[in-house]
Amino acid sequence: MKRKITAFLKKLGIWRSLKVRLFLIILLMGLVPAYIIKAGILQNYEARAVDVRQSDVQNQLKIIANHLITYNYLQDTSSEVINAELEQLSNLYSGRVLIINGNLKIIKDTYGISEGKTIISEEVIKCLKGTGMSKYDRNNGFIEITTPITETVTAENQTEGMPEGTELTRGVMLTSVSTDIIMATMDVLNRKALILEIIMVVVVFAIAGVLANVLIRPFDRITKAIMEIGNGHMDGDISVPTYQETEHISNAFNLLHNQMMNMDSSRQDFVANVSHELKTPITSVKVLADSLLAQQDVPAELYREFLEDIAEEIEREDKIINDLLALVKMDKSAAELNITSVNMNELAEIILKRMRPIARKRDIELLLVSTREVTAEIDEVKMSLILTNLIENAIKYNKEHGKVTVTLDADHQYFTISVEDTGIGIPEESLNRIYDRFYRVDKSHSREIGGTGLGLAITKNAVQLHRGSIKVESTFGEGTRFLVKIPLTHSLL
Repeated sequence: MKRKITAFLKKLGIWRSLKVRLFLIILLMGLVPAYIIKAGILQNYEARAVDVRQSDVQNQLKIIANHLITYNYLQDTSSEVINAELEQLSNLYSGRVLIINGNLKIIKDTYGISEGKTIISEEVIKCLKGTGMSKYDRNNGFIEITTPITETVTAENQTEGMPEGTELTRGVMLTSVSTDIIMATMDVLNRKALILEIIMVVVVFAIAGVLANVLIRPFDRITKAIMEIGNGHMDGDISVPTYQETEHISNAFNLLHNQMMNMDSSRQDFVANVSHELKTPITSVKVLADSLLAQQDVPAELYREFLEDIAEEIEREDKIINDLLALVKMDKSAAELNITSVNMNELAEIILKRMRPIARKRDIELLLVSTREVTAEIDEVKMSLILTNLIENAIKYNKEHGKVTVTLDADHQYFTISVEDTGIGIPEESLNRIYDRFYRVDKSHSREIGGTGLGLAITKNAVQLHRGSIKVESTFGEGTRFLVKIPLTHSLL
């Protein structure tokens, strides 16, 4: 039944509401203890009332038991005094009294229906041995008490071999006492408790509703603030420090919002930079072409010079477009990595072999230092791109007769590639921006050597796709060192 109710609430969508859950929790926290306290009070009252009634009756029965011995009632039941006492006790407690002698014969029944009969009862037999007892029968509504009728041995009634002071059990008083009064009082208390319960349910229901609304209000404020920011009606961060949870949600949203704002700003800057970078070569081509068209009888040498400049600008445009395409591909998910087992020593040798003709033009030495054989699970194409970009930059931004050292090393989890040059270095204020798209430390020098400002951005993206890291150390005017660290196995990604 409980599962059906929960499934029904989920189907309605109510159970998903935090407000509803808080309301139910507060309601249960108010009602369950109240119900437990009520049940405890009633049970305690019933137990106490039964104990008091048993104690009162037992005191009366002990007095009558002494009178039975005094008036020798077990041998002669004609005593009007004793009979009056028994009738009075029976009427007072709405009960029944049986007087049983030592032979288990009923000699007196206040109801007058069992006299002369023999009773076989475990309780009566135990009582004849001197152990009285009482038992409460809640279902039938009575208390049953067995009281021993004892006689103390004195000099007058002493028999042979029986010392004075010995107590002898001569019979048993079996008494049944009605608990109707206790039950009637319990019914009254139950009715009053029910009224109090109804009042408490109403009060707790109202308190639960108010508290649920109050407790959930900070979350409503967060939702409202987020929607206002989403609709563009609110600027800046949101702050709802009412609870730790709302503060954490606010901080997380503010962090995400700021990241999105930065991404949007970066995207706008990127579009502007792309437009500028693509427009510049086209503008140069157009200016050169217009210059040729505006002149008459232009010498062949001038045509050739202008066409060479136009070809350079077209080649530059082609480089920018190719780098942009590579960057777009790199921005896709890591699931597109074509993982194979690659010998990094051989790959590094191949890349350096390709780069040596470029290095020779400026008399730059390329050196590979391999501390051990390294085999890694990587995307060979993207790793070739990483090495090519780093080594090509180390050559381009190096000094004449300089040196580029590529060091390959590994431990049990990662392999590292260090590319160190003796070049012009990077100013400290530019170290944090070298991976920005289209960013150049020295724009004029970058244009001379053909840089597009996208190489390091592509390199960093390729490293991140392998779940690796790239760090840079540089001293301006002395040289730069890039350190790439990548997991050896694809399972670590």
